[in-house]
Amino acid sequence: MEKKDFEIKQGIKAHLIKTDLFKTNMISCLITVPLTRENVTKNALIVSMLRRGTANFKTQLDLSRELEELYGAAFECGIDKYGDNQILRFYADSIDDKFALTGEEILKNTIRILLDIVCNPLLENGKFKEEYLRVEKENLSKIIKSKKDDKDLYAYETCISKMYGESGFGLYKYGYLEDLETINVDNLTEHYQNLIQNSKIDIFVSGDFDEEKVKQAIKNDENIQKLRPRIENYILNNEYTECKPNVENINEIIEETDVTQGKLVIGMNVNANVDKVQFKTLLYNIILGSGANSLLFQNVREKESLAYSIKSLYIKQKANIFIRAGIEIPNFEKAVNLIKEQLEIMKKGEFSDEDLASSKEFVKSGIAAIETEQDTGIIYYIGQEISKTNVSVDEYRKIMEEITREDIIEIANSIQINTIYFLKNET
Repeated sequence: MEKKDFEIKQGIKAHLIKTDLFKTNMISCLITVPLTRENVTKNALIVSMLRRGTANFKTQLDLSRELEELYGAAFECGIDKYGDNQILRFYADSIDDKFALTGEEILKNTIRILLDIVCNPLLENGKFKEEYLRVEKENLSKIIKSKKDDKDLYAYETCISKMYGESGFGLYKYGYLEDLETINVDNLTEHYQNLIQNSKIDIFVSGDFDEEKVKQAIKNDENIQKLRPRIENYILNNEYTECKPNVENINEIIEETDVTQGKLVIGMNVNANVDKVQFKTLLYNIILGSGANSLLFQNVREKESLAYSIKSLYIKQKANIFIRAGIEIPNFEKAVNLIKEQLEIMKKGEFSDEDLASSKEFVKSGIAAIETEQDTGIIYYIGQEISKTNVSVDEYRKIMEEITREDIIEIANSIQINTIYFLKNET
């Protein structure tokens, strides 16, 4: 695998990932913007509106037919939260040109269609269509409301919002019902025009392609030609920017609603200001709570039966670890205390060499997927771009091999509980 980057215009980059392992080419176009309460709901809605059609392909059916002509090329889109940023994500994949029966330029045309979706939306009198907006607002409303139906997700998102408030990482990536009500074709169209002309845009292409042809296909695309240079406007989150202050008092929040199983979320800060902290914390988190062999799973769930489910999740962009558990409501204090005991075990280094070795093997399997799974490779390099880090796959492996027991203990002693959130039934 070989990766090369080039600037199309200021603030617009192409990233070419050359590999001969696949029979397909995958293209991804990403728009990265700071997460703000003012725009988070609009951005989620724009993704839905753009997939509706373009000025050249008036309906979703037209788009589907065009993709079908390219031997069944596929398209998808979505919205992600990455640290303090929101990413509008558009993907397409198609078979490699060498498999075309009559020499069609499949990759070039797939790029053309994807960029048309992102940059050339279907407008009516210069605005998004009222009919489509009404339907997509209803769809987005259902997604936002469904968060409360999924109690595990609701507890997790609420804990994050309690830690960060209504700014950046604290915001829900799909937005808010009250903000959805204020969106109309005028302000959404205006927001889109500002977004497409001023935001950071990255185009990733992965596959076995002719590098020069792909460069020219992107540079000469009529939609790219219409875009103006811009200063990248997004929030940089990485190990050098997300050092946490010490926590003076743990914030404990208990919320009551109609649930049969208690939902416990413990949000923790990683306060270590050390080299390669993200890689060391990744291994720490695996030993603590990622997988069936972790301390949390073995001791809280298996031995003491205090949790139906339990795991920990490391958010490297914000230097946080979140422990999430489904528990019997009367077991709240017992579960919290036993979880704290596992944190102390990690601080004392009372984990086995086998635990450390198996965590490294787990990471190695993930590293291998960067090279053997096309979408995983793109996701990895997206993270590198957004965090402005430049760690090759080989360097990643080397760093993992060099991490020691002492490194894990150092991370363990930097961990501080910030917030304990518990969702229980109404008393």
